[in-house]
Amino acid sequence: MSYEFGLKLWSTNTDHYFDEARRLYADGVFSYVELYVIPDTLDTIEKWETLDIPVNLHCPHFFHGFNLAKREKEKINRTIHEQVKQFADALNSEYIIFHCGVDGGIEESARQLKAFTEPRAIIENKPYRPVPGINGKMCRGATIEEIKYVLDEVKCGFCLDIGHTICSANSQKLDRWKYIEEFNKLKPKVYHLTDLENLGSEYDSHAHIGNGEVDISKVLLFITNESMITIETEKNNPQELADWKKDIRCLKRMIFSFNYENKKSRTKRY
Repeated sequence: MSYEFGLKLWSTNTDHYFDEARRLYADGVFSYVELYVIPDTLDTIEKWETLDIPVNLHCPHFFHGFNLAKREKEKINRTIHEQVKQFADALNSEYIIFHCGVDGGIEESARQLKAFTEPRAIIENKPYRPVPGINGKMCRGATIEEIKYVLDEVKCGFCLDIGHTICSANSQKLDRWKYIEEFNKLKPKVYHLTDLENLGSEYDSHAHIGNGEVDISKVLLFITNESMITIETEKNNPQELADWKKDIRCLKRMIFSFNYENKKSRTKRY
């Protein structure tokens, strides 16, 4: 199998990460940048236009004031989307990832997203619970039913976050692998992948690949050939991407081993 790997950066990462990303891309380590847009950073667009790497976008989420699930947030949501749209237009983004928000209602999430009339929109599934320390009781878009509702109402694409799916399944006392299988039937346009420190936790830890408890070989059974996979692991050093390079190397070794074992298994059958 061959995949397109994505490096997750923030629009404020125009210093050390920027230059190293250019080198890694030139070396064929990854295929695109998935850029999380921090509100009020339009002044960085000109720098990002010089990157010469395909860029896709991630709209800010509730941590930065964007919450589609709340009607009272509609004005600020529209303002933030207009900023993200300027990034998308300037950088020729293929897609823009949105979260459904926290608390509120999924009907409101779908209504506001549909009103954007954003043809590049894709919706990402979430854990059931927000991360500790964040006000809110439930993330919208944590269940298959809510994601299906948004897909039907908005006619947008889908981003399947593997870690979020496992965390949501844990909250709902569901079989995590069957839940991934069900979400995967929604034909994701892109995948988000990390490891998890605790496979049974309700909270996403964004652990480095191979440092947690997720069986990546099982995950690979769901991801089809040539899929886009954004590696969303934590970056421990603000000046270089050494930990992310380890993640991508580890994942590629796992993929090689996965393909080898599958090929050997098919050969034995014949």
